[in-house]
Amino acid sequence: MTDTRRRVKVYALNIERQWDDRGTGHVSSSYIDRHKGFSLLVRAESDGSLLLESKIQPDTAYQKQQDTLIVWSEGDNFDLALSFQEKAGCDEIWSKICEVQGKDPSVEITQDIVEESEDERFDEMADADPPVELPPCEISRLEEISDIVGGYLGTPLRKKRLATAIDAEGYIRKLLNLFHMCEDLENMEGLHCLYEIFKNIFLLNMNSIFEVMFSDDLIFDVVGCLEYDPSSPTPKRHRHYLKTTAKFKEVIPIANPELVAKIHQTYRVQYIQDVVLPTPSVFEDNMLPTLSSFIFFNKVEIVTLIQEDEKFLNDLFSQLTSESTPELKRRDLILFLKEFCNFSQNLQAQGKESFFKTVSTLGILNALEISLSSDDVQTKTASIDILTSLVEFSPSIVREHTLQQSSTLDEELILLNVIIEQMIYDTDPELGRAVQLMGVLRILIDPENMLASTNKTEKTDFLNYFYKHSIHVLIAPLLANTVDNHPAKDDYQTVQLLGLILELLSFCVEHHTYHIKNCILNKDLLRRVLVLMKSNHTFLVLCALRFMRKIIALKDEFYNRYIMKGNLFSPVIDAFIRNNGRYNLLDSAIIEMFEFIKLEDVKTLCAHIIEGYGKVLDEVDYVQTFKALKVRYNHQEKLKEREKASLDGVPSILRTNRYRRDHRQMDDEEEMWFNEEDDFDDGEAIVAAGEKLTSELESLGKALEKKSEGCSGKLLAGANAKSPIINNNSGITGASQLSPAQGDIKCAALFKKALVDYDGDSDEEEEEEGSELLSPTKRARFS
Repeated sequence: MTDTRRRVKVYALNIERQWDDRGTGHVSSSYIDRHKGFSLLVRAESDGSLLLESKIQPDTAYQKQQDTLIVWSEGDNFDLALSFQEKAGCDEIWSKICEVQGKDPSVEITQDIVEESEDERFDEMADADPPVELPPCEISRLEEISDIVGGYLGTPLRKKRLATAIDAEGYIRKLLNLFHMCEDLENMEGLHCLYEIFKNIFLLNMNSIFEVMFSDDLIFDVVGCLEYDPSSPTPKRHRHYLKTTAKFKEVIPIANPELVAKIHQTYRVQYIQDVVLPTPSVFEDNMLPTLSSFIFFNKVEIVTLIQEDEKFLNDLFSQLTSESTPELKRRDLILFLKEFCNFSQNLQAQGKESFFKTVSTLGILNALEISLSSDDVQTKTASIDILTSLVEFSPSIVREHTLQQSSTLDEELILLNVIIEQMIYDTDPELGRAVQLMGVLRILIDPENMLASTNKTEKTDFLNYFYKHSIHVLIAPLLANTVDNHPAKDDYQTVQLLGLILELLSFCVEHHTYHIKNCILNKDLLRRVLVLMKSNHTFLVLCALRFMRKIIALKDEFYNRYIMKGNLFSPVIDAFIRNNGRYNLLDSAIIEMFEFIKLEDVKTLCAHIIEGYGKVLDEVDYVQTFKALKVRYNHQEKLKEREKASLDGVPSILRTNRYRRDHRQMDDEEEMWFNEEDDFDDGEAIVAAGEKLTSELESLGKALEKKSEGCSGKLLAGANAKSPIINNNSGITGASQLSPAQGDIKCAALFKKALVDYDGDSDEEEEEEGSELLSPTKRARFS
């Protein structure tokens, strides 16, 4: 047996009975020594990796479907399929499989997996030889035919024999001729029998029979048979719906008749599966997998055929992107595009990427900018569905398109702002479309799925663009509703919208630390958000509180100063007091926020809360949070007093890190330096720092001069202002440069003794500190 190679897609049936793409490659049939037999091998066309290696077992049942499919099962719950690009390749591999199993290649199934017990298998083999004899197709024999068909559903082998007999005798067409006769005669008994017969024929689960029943000339008759359910008092009207209500709209002429036929067939079979047949729970194990795979591969073929028709796609998108297209025509085009995108979900990942790149190149986003703003609800809803599919698969495509619009002068035309405005002005009372668009926007601004490359950083570029051109559009409703320190509107739809906006802003606080911080501080956004704490809708109050909680969780001193300076805990305390101790979610959320401040020991906020609201919170005794906050605050104040007493009289140049209260707190001089540092440029800052250091060293020298009357003048010369502190080569010099001469050990000891008198620490610590101050490698610290 020689190797053959054909292009195929590999599919596997998952636990949800849906086909998953495993990749595209080339299949061959080769003898594998370790398997001691022939195997099917599929190697990926992209990198040559092995996608599939499956030994052709002599007892495995292989099925050939639709001329380009080979389906089989490995194990109890693992089904595989090969979808060939060409019929010739499928026929050749099928011949190899049949040759290994000793079967005639003309069959469409090699054999069935028999799962019965040994006794049942023996009984089956005993009567396996006689072929199935079907009675003549006559109205008087319909009940007998129904009994025979129903009696052969017990085992896979019996079903196969019955299916072979039905297929060989052209029995489907004969039964449908009887159906026309019974309808003409209004023979309800015969029609009920035909319903049972065709329901059981579906249970045979044979693709060859499906292809006969779903052909253009027979499918409506099959649907007609299934209208006469004996349990229903009146017949259904499925044919009427398919022929009149569900008419196919060819919005753009399709030149390929094969494509048109495939679209019709797929829609009708989907309708049979979803509507006509009984509930899936009855048929799921026996029928739905084969019927689902029939529909699945039809959809893959439809997408492939449309993608290959360049003229059709160009006509479609040229009309979609034209502003002169009539509204009704645009609706039909968008609905077609939506179905096209839905069918593309059946493609494998590589096929999906190719599909979305194709439609993006043709201008799908330009078309959506127009259709999203449409007044027609169907057009708008379908456009949102298309945008959601595109963003969920590849948000980078939308971001790249948005960044290319940076030169657009009119911000209202930017796709990102179109999305936000459609979210804000959603007319749905429940804001269903707004919720969907909020999800789209959240994906687009999520840094976790943003790409970074050598030449371009998507995260930086897109976030800069978003905060420059779009954030003001997003927060506009919030700012407009909080002008007078009280919510201007408090109706359900408004608070629902504000809740969505706050959810997005909370996401931004958590993931966009730098950009959103500038926005909050410049727009005084937290103050405006906390106005919503006065809303009558508790969920909006909780949204506002959650926004503040996200900010506090960052433990950022910029935010903490902003909160303290604006006294922004007041709205929270007011809401807490209004709640009056009721045991509800609001009470728990507020207490949890203060508990976080206590546990994380955010000293600045702790002091601010106790100093500003201590008297009010002292009355809350059903939790220990506020008492613990006060204890922590009192302890902190005692430490401050102790440090202040120990630092009295010590020049700031000599204060080391051990005198600091906390690494997050700044001394008064540092605070002043921080606040004033923007008043001069970098060069002026260095000069000012040097002058300050020089002044302090001069005062230190005078103090030491009094203590060291017998000392040589070398030390005082180093501390004198005439000895330059600003050095052109080394900048601000350390304390080691106080004495240019390095030889007077006695003076150095006396200098150390002066430090002992100021510090009052142990001798060993003072020894270390004195050596540090005299070390030529140490720099003076700002205190």
